[in-house]
Amino acid sequence: MIQRAEPSKRKLISVVIPAYNESDCVDELARRLQGVMKVEPAYDFEVIVVENGSEDDTWEKLNRIHVSDPRFKILQLARNFRMDGGLTAGLAHASGDAAVVMTADLQDPPDLISAFLRKWEEGYENIYMVVSERQGTGPLRTFNSKAFYWLAGKLTDGAIPRNASDFRLVDRGVYETINQMQERNRFVRGLFAWAGYKSIGIPHVRPPRFGGESNAHSLKVLDLAFKGIFAHSYVPLRLITVTGLLVSLISAILLVVLSLRFFFAGVPFAGFGTLVGFILLLFGILFSMIGVMSEYIGLIYEEVKQRPNFIVRRRVGL
Repeated sequence: MIQRAEPSKRKLISVVIPAYNESDCVDELARRLQGVMKVEPAYDFEVIVVENGSEDDTWEKLNRIHVSDPRFKILQLARNFRMDGGLTAGLAHASGDAAVVMTADLQDPPDLISAFLRKWEEGYENIYMVVSERQGTGPLRTFNSKAFYWLAGKLTDGAIPRNASDFRLVDRGVYETINQMQERNRFVRGLFAWAGYKSIGIPHVRPPRFGGESNAHSLKVLDLAFKGIFAHSYVPLRLITVTGLLVSLISAILLVVLSLRFFFAGVPFAGFGTLVGFILLLFGILFSMIGVMSEYIGLIYEEVKQRPNFIVRRRVGL
């Protein structure tokens, strides 16, 4: 009796997309993702859109998309948990052999998913987009991004690749590893970099937003950047020690020099203005050190409270 080989099971790709006030983008996003699904018939897809506490009609539009195409599933959060909270929620509900994480504003071009899949088929487990050029971005935001990647690279010994975006495809083993990390101060991009695995970046131009207004304002971006650096590097704490030792050494040398001048040449200078300036400089250094320590204490405070990274309000299709 001849036994026929059973057909191999098609692999499932979970696409995780946080969406906050993306009413102008979600319909076009669905259309383009459907185009990717059409040109990748060897794979099954599920799209988990995390409605991240929107104040517009994003929720209503997502429901209409789900009715017309059940592959689109919705996870509505109780409030806005920001980008990394939305990604964490979506990855916690993913079930695919691999997961794609991306934004809803179409600055992460869905067509690049096919290139991610080819690299995944080659054996890479973490494939991410490297932003070679930012279109439609103001000079301040561009400067902030360049400064962050330069500083993060220096302080984390290159652990966070320069210009690496959140847009990526990760193998199930990778995102399950990230799901097991229960830290509250989440910088998902840094967690993927820290986890390692076989990784590769694909350079691509980041297009401007398809529609609507960006929610990534400069202050929010700076806050996320500082959190990402402090959550993945102890170098700022070490700089406090180094600075303290250097200031102490310089002070000791100056004390010896001025003491010798006092004994052999009298009072070297009237010195009031210089003395006040020197004291103010030391106070500036001191408060900068206290500021760095307070950032780390704030991270510890968030961790010990053990509050969840997201709260689910409703699930549709999940």
